[in-house]
Formats: sequence, C-alpha cells, structure tokens
Amino acid sequence: MRAYTPGASPQPAAGETRAALRVLHLTGSAVSDEFVDLSLLYARDCLAATADPARWEPHLAHVTPDGCWRFPWSLEPEVVAASTPVTVGDAIRMITELAPDVMVPQMFCPPGMTGHRALFDVLGVPYVGNRPDATALSVDKPKARAVVAASGVDVPRGEVVRPGGRPTLAPPVVVKPVDADNSSGVTLVRSTQDYDDALTEAFRHSSAALVEEYVELGREVRCGVLERDGALVGLPLEEYAMDRTSKPVRGYDDKLARSEDGDLRLMAKDGERAWIVDPSDPATRPVQDAARACYAALGCRHYGLFDFRIDPSGRPFFLEASLYCSFATTSVVATMARAAGIELPELFATSVEAALRS
Repeated sequence: MRAYTPGASPQPAAGETRAALRVLHLTGSAVSDEFVDLSLLYARDCLAATADPARWEPHLAHVTPDGCWRFPWSLEPEVVAASTPVTVGDAIRMITELAPDVMVPQMFCPPGMTGHRALFDVLGVPYVGNRPDATALSVDKPKARAVVAASGVDVPRGEVVRPGGRPTLAPPVVVKPVDADNSSGVTLVRSTQDYDDALTEAFRHSSAALVEEYVELGREVRCGVLERDGALVGLPLEEYAMDRTSKPVRGYDDKLARSEDGDLRLMAKDGERAWIVDPSDPATRPVQDAARACYAALGCRHYGLFDFRIDPSGRPFFLEASLYCSFATTSVVATMARAAGIELPELFATSVEAALRS
C-alpha cells in the first residue's frame, strides 16, 4: 500500500496516466476503542480481499477517540500507533491534497456513520454506501421503525421510555437502548418486576430506551438488498440460531467477543450460530419484499441490511436496519452476495462505480 506524504503531489507526472482509482478507506472511531477495534477488524480484511493494484490504489485515513486523524501506510497496530496525529483541519487539507477518487467508510460509531460521511459530501469526494441522513435515521431505532411502519412493513408495538418514565406495555417485552449497536443493553423482560434492571441497563448505553412488544420466536433473519442496474435485488437470507427457552433474543455475546489475548472477534460467523437460508425457503419472499420496502422508506442507496423477527405463523416484523458494509469477507452483505453468485471483488467494484455515478 502506498504511503501518503503531505506536500507530495498525488497527480501523475506530465505524460503519465493513472489507471488505478485512488480509494481512501476511512477507519477508526471518534467514540471508543471498542469501535476502533471493530473498524480495524473489518477494514484489514477488506484491504486484503479487494487488493487489485491494477484497479485500486488504496490509502488510509484513521480517526481516534481523542479527535485526531492519522494517515498510516498500513493498519498494523504498530504502524497506526507510530503514525503522526493531526487535527481535523490538517486532515481536511491532507485529504484535499490526496484528491481521492472515492472514499470507503469503515467507521461504525454514530459519528462515523453520520458526520464523518457528511464531511466528504462537503469536500466533494464520492463515497460508497448510504448518505448520512439515511444512516442517522437507521441509528435512531424509534424513528427508523416509525418510518418503516408508515411504508406498510410490520413492526412490533413499542414506546420510548426516558429516565424517570415507566413503560405502559405489559410484558413480555424487549428493552433496548434507542441508538446502540450489536445488541448492547438488550434485555427480555417477562415480568414488570424486571423493568427497573432492564431500563437501567439500557440507560447505560443511551439516553432513552425503546420498549418493544416481544414477538414470539419463530425465526430471526437478516436480509440484504443491493441496488443493481436500477433494480432492488433481495439477497439470500441469513438466519441465526435461536431457541424459545435458552436463546429467545440475541445479545452482545452472540455478535462480538474478546479472545484471551484481547483481540476482538466475530461470533456470528460460524455455521452453528448463523447460516444462509435456501432461497426456496417460504420465508425468503416475504422477508425480501419487506426489506425492499424498508430500503425505499429509509432512503437507502447502494446497499442495505435489515433484521426481521418471524413469528410462528411466518409473519416478518422489522427490528432494525444496519446500513453499512465493510466489504470484508466476513461482512454480512458480502456473505449474502456470495451466496447469490456475486463475489466480493465484483460487489466492491460495482459499489465503487455506483458511488462515482451518485
């Protein structure tokens, strides 16, 4: 990977041509080391999986919770740590000098999903994936479910509770933070006596809690949607291992965990915890139809990922939207696309081309 040197012209010399597109991967987090590690986990995989010097000239911009930016030549921990931290103002100047053709967002914290993407709109740099207005809407779970419900998609009954408030819904319900990710702070409440502890846990992660009617478990699935040739393509579903008694809802430990040496690892990536559903499964069509409706309602572009709870009668209920894709081999959208015959290099290339047309 080519290192960026401030002050050096990134433009080809006279008489030279540059065939490869300059791709800036935006990594890190402005919020926490946990989000930094998640970003690096996916971004390193993406860089390896999409490496193609004839097509892509990758560069890196890395954000840290102290508000600094760095421009390392690789994402190895020692290289990132040794890179020079700069202010946002200097980062804008360096990005302007670099003149990337396109940006690939690899930040999963709320500011990275919203404000940092908006910065590239200001800079006039195209980027892959959803715009900050759509991502901001998806991060706010109550607003996202209201918009989706207005489009005709089923959602569980729900209400927002703030500190000092009390839910009016009778258990069983699911209590979750209004804007946290990876099932942080999620609790299944079966008795009103458990409300206090569940709300306290939700308020640890957010300023408010979303209390949703518990949809009796049939199945829990995710559905990706791609925009291809002007059509919304529903990808094969991914289903998660659930059990009405032992695993009625998914928690943080179903998604992420730390190894003994402290490295972050993905839990829902093995055949025992999650698997691709046969496209002929009767759940596929109704979930794909609902996912396409969610995609349109939330104002998505390029791709979207949507979680559904399917009740015992086969009726899907929207749970939340995840409007990101890291283009790593472990990315859910990439896994679904591969099952549909779209390999990762093609998915990445068509997404970059879509960004350049946007």
